[in-house]
Amino acid sequence: MRRLLTALCIILLLLLNTLILIGPLLLIALLKLAAPHRRLRKLCSRGVMWVAETWAEVDKAIFAALTPTVWDIRGGDGLRGDRSYLVVSNHQSWVDIPALIQAFNRKTPYFKFFLKQELIWVPFLGLAFWALDYPFMKRYSKAYLAKNPQMAGKDLEITKRACERFKDLPVTVVNYLEGTRFTPAKQAQQSSPYQHLLRPKAGGLAFTLAALGAQFDALLDVTLVYPGKRAPGFWALISGRVDRVIVDIQTRELDPQLWAGDYENDAEFRQYLQAWVSQLWQDKDARIAALKRQL
Repeated sequence: MRRLLTALCIILLLLLNTLILIGPLLLIALLKLAAPHRRLRKLCSRGVMWVAETWAEVDKAIFAALTPTVWDIRGGDGLRGDRSYLVVSNHQSWVDIPALIQAFNRKTPYFKFFLKQELIWVPFLGLAFWALDYPFMKRYSKAYLAKNPQMAGKDLEITKRACERFKDLPVTVVNYLEGTRFTPAKQAQQSSPYQHLLRPKAGGLAFTLAALGAQFDALLDVTLVYPGKRAPGFWALISGRVDRVIVDIQTRELDPQLWAGDYENDAEFRQYLQAWVSQLWQDKDARIAALKRQL
């Protein structure tokens, strides 16, 4: 009963925090939409980020006050809010997002995720995503490009234009290479060669690097590890059943060669990037095994 009451209390407080801060965020977003000058739009972007970071800090305080979870954050020394980062992480649970917030909020620029272009039309959320400078991407299927070859490369051009605003503001972009949350069933279905990971997808990373590679100051290689055989869900977190979460951060330099080629049309470059991703994932799999032995 106590855990149920704790979970309900956390849900209520998270909802209240969101309802209080969504108003100012949307007001600043509307002002940004109507702003005639680039300087004012930039100022509005900073205002929206401040609101989003405040929302995240309040959420952190709620979890700290009402849950026993220890956020064991390792590495990440020297992170700065005026630098740009590419975050690459394994993906196991909805708890991954609170874990990243615990590790990076107000230490790096607020997170950006590449979103499908259709999400901009979602009421309220679309405007919030736009105000937060989330890049909206449009991906064309191979079947569509076969019928419309003149559209080849247009998706990348659209994304690069969407990322133009990052020339004025630092950015943290999060990329989950597995594309979905890890489960043993998915691992078996993929015949994944990794003990603790699904197969990584290099295409999405290539897309991100092609659009923003020169902007990033470093790669933050994040490894999330939970106790037990299965990663806990969000309900387990808010009901106080997650004792500890390890957030291991390895800061790496990014080789400009990683965005120097055409991933879709250059087979040699594609092989090079896939080999780099494969090595990154082999190292992460071994690190997860080592960290799990410490739990």
